[in-house]
Amino acid sequence: MAEMDRQSEQLKYVKKNVENSNTLGSEPCNGTAAPRVPRCSTPEESSVMVTNVLNLEKLDTDLYRGNSYWIPNTQRMFGGEMMCQTLRAAANCVPDQLSIHSLHCYFITPGDPTVPVEYHVERTRDGRSFSLRSVKAVQHGKPILMCQASFHAHQPSPLAHQVTMPTVPPPEDLRTMEELVNQFANDHHLPERDREALDRVVTPEVPLEVKPVNMPAFSRSVAIQPRKLLWVRAKGHIGDVDIRQHCCVAAYLSDFSLLGTAVLSYADFKPLFSASLDHAMWFHNSFRADEWMLYEIESTWAGHTRGLVHGRLWRRDGVLAVSIAQEGLLRMVPQGSKL
Repeated sequence: MAEMDRQSEQLKYVKKNVENSNTLGSEPCNGTAAPRVPRCSTPEESSVMVTNVLNLEKLDTDLYRGNSYWIPNTQRMFGGEMMCQTLRAAANCVPDQLSIHSLHCYFITPGDPTVPVEYHVERTRDGRSFSLRSVKAVQHGKPILMCQASFHAHQPSPLAHQVTMPTVPPPEDLRTMEELVNQFANDHHLPERDREALDRVVTPEVPLEVKPVNMPAFSRSVAIQPRKLLWVRAKGHIGDVDIRQHCCVAAYLSDFSLLGTAVLSYADFKPLFSASLDHAMWFHNSFRADEWMLYEIESTWAGHTRGLVHGRLWRRDGVLAVSIAQEGLLRMVPQGSKL
């Protein structure tokens, strides 16, 4: 349930041999088509996001089951994984020609990564332009996540505008998160507190590639603006499949490095407990989640033990692909306090 960026969690990959999920027919998303940008890695292996995380088992009509492939140290399911599977279950229950345009989730209780999750889909509404699906994620007979996903038939409009993408170096000119961690760890003047924190940074086994635009705040000794810029993409190859599959992967990566942005301005405090409360996404234009996208993250408000964070996923050509918002619980204590 907690977001991936809380550097109190180190995710471990549980290798499982699962057959590839069925590929749906390719459908254009509302808006501008994403340009083809060749990946650098060859040969390309199928992304674990498709072969494992999105490979849901159909139990009955509008009923699916998914497994967790990542076990946080907190023993709670990663919220992005639940949203990813929830959106996949909802998309399975609408016609192929409808595009995902929004997702609204409420996290109810922590998920158990050792137990399968059942996704119950309700066909709430089917209209001429919009269709709504309500999904309840269940473990031990109780809901752990409630979600509504809305789907839209493509319709042209004279209204078309967006804000401007930040100017940043291309991902080819930047180092990976792992390389930056190693550089930071080799600093002989690094405080022991920060050295221990490096052990809780996300491992390379996570199914995402990340290249921070600026040096990540591995040390909490200096307060900085609550803003991040990251190049992100799914590891492996997904390809030109149904755009809804890429949207599901975007739901997964949207929970990465999000809520932790709200605490960057508070060097004198550390998180005692943090968890996602609700999460919303709006899908604007087509994209490929296995190609580099710029993730722009900013916390606009914090108070009353909660923090609000907004995010934007940009295609390399400057087109805004996805908008994101999340509020989370942030219980903070002074640095030096025993947890």
